[in-house]
Amino acid sequence: MKFGAHVSIAGGILHAPSRAYKLGCECFQIFSRSPQGGKSPRPDKITVEDFLKECSKYNFTHYYIHTPYYINLASQNVGIRDSSVSIIKEEIQRGSLIGAKYVVTHLGSAKELGESEGLKKVIDGLKEISDSDSHSTKLLIENSAGQGATLGDKLEKLAEILEMVDHPDLGICLDTAHLLASGYDVRTEEAVIKILDEFTHIVGLDRLKLIHGNDSKVGLGEKKDRHEHIGKGKIGIEGFRTIVNEPRLKDIDIIIETPLDKVGDDIKNLKRLKGLKKKK
Repeated sequence: MKFGAHVSIAGGILHAPSRAYKLGCECFQIFSRSPQGGKSPRPDKITVEDFLKECSKYNFTHYYIHTPYYINLASQNVGIRDSSVSIIKEEIQRGSLIGAKYVVTHLGSAKELGESEGLKKVIDGLKEISDSDSHSTKLLIENSAGQGATLGDKLEKLAEILEMVDHPDLGICLDTAHLLASGYDVRTEEAVIKILDEFTHIVGLDRLKLIHGNDSKVGLGEKKDRHEHIGKGKIGIEGFRTIVNEPRLKDIDIIIETPLDKVGDDIKNLKRLKGLKKKK
C-alpha cells in the first residue's frame, strides 16, 4: 500500500510530481484538466516527457487521474451523456500518454430518468468506453455517497454494472467517506472486516484497485458527500487503522482527498494516516 494525495496541476501537469513529493506522497492523483469545465488541450510531447522525468526524479510509479466533476453517464441530455463518454475516453488516452495506472470516474446522477433507466445509460456508456479501449491506463468507477439520485452507492449495483459491462479491466475505487454516508459502517475493526467480506462476496476483491481515504463530516447513512480530515470525522481513527493494516489491502494504494482548510493540511493528514501503519 502506497499513501498519497490529490495534488494540483496549477502551471501544468509537470509540477504535480514535485508537489506530491513535498507533501510526503508515495503515489498521487490529479485532474488532467479543469474539474469545472472548459477546453483542455492534449498534453504535447515535451510536456509528457517533462512530466515523466519529474516522476522518475521523485520515484513515482503509481499515479492516477480523476475525471472532472461534471461527468454524468446517466444524463437524459444526449449532449451531456455523449460528452461524458468522450471525456472519459480522452482521460484514458491521456493517462496512457503519461503512464497513469488508472482513471477514476463518478457515474453521475439519474434524477431525470430514475435509477433503472439511468443505470442502463451508465452501462451502455461504459461498454462504449471499454469496447474502444486499447490503452495501458484502465478505468475505475467510484462508489457514491448516495446523495440525491447519484448512482453507484450500493455494492450490489456496482457488481451489476461490472457484470453487465463484462470487461475484465474495469475496476472499482472505494471512497471511505462515501461508504459511511451510503450506509456501510467502516468505523471499527469489526465493521471494516465485515464490509471487506461483503465486497469480496458481492463484487470480488480482485476488482478493488484503489481507495480514496477520506473521513466524513456526516454520519452513517446520511447520504451526503462531505469529506473531513483523517480521524476528525465520523469514521475516526480505528476504522482507518484497520484499513491500512488489513492484509487483503496491502497492494491497494490509498489517496486522500481531505479538506484544504489551511496550508499543510495534506501533510498532516498523510502523516496521520501513515502513522497508523504498524511497523513490521
